[in-house]
Amino acid sequence: MLDFHLDRRGGLPPYQQLIQQVQQAVRLGTLVPGDQLPTAKSVVAALGINPNTVLKAYRELEHAGVVEMRAGVGTFVLASAPPATATAHPRLRTRLATWMLAAQQAGLAPGDVRALFEATFTDTYGRGAA
Repeated sequence: MLDFHLDRRGGLPPYQQLIQQVQQAVRLGTLVPGDQLPTAKSVVAALGINPNTVLKAYRELEHAGVVEMRAGVGTFVLASAPPATATAHPRLRTRLATWMLAAQQAGLAPGDVRALFEATFTDTYGRGAA
């Protein structure tokens, strides 16, 4: 099951962070069709956020066709990653892990690696890219 986390320092609203985490898990194959998302109640308890925040994220995911909300039962994944995307991930993840190991061996602290990655991501995709 997916464990959500929030970056309270970033400018992205919590509901959008939840949406991005579900979408990423689907793209990476961590969540597959039929998997159940954590209940709103469990997300609220774990993250200390308003239940409406979780429900808003789940409703937007449902509207996008990623999940299906079943009253009294739960929220379930409908969509899966496109095949081309799913096959590219293992290769790209290996290359990224190699890069991170090189950064670590060069003496970069985890925060420096993250800052470098985020700066490069922004340069490549532009500000506000998700």
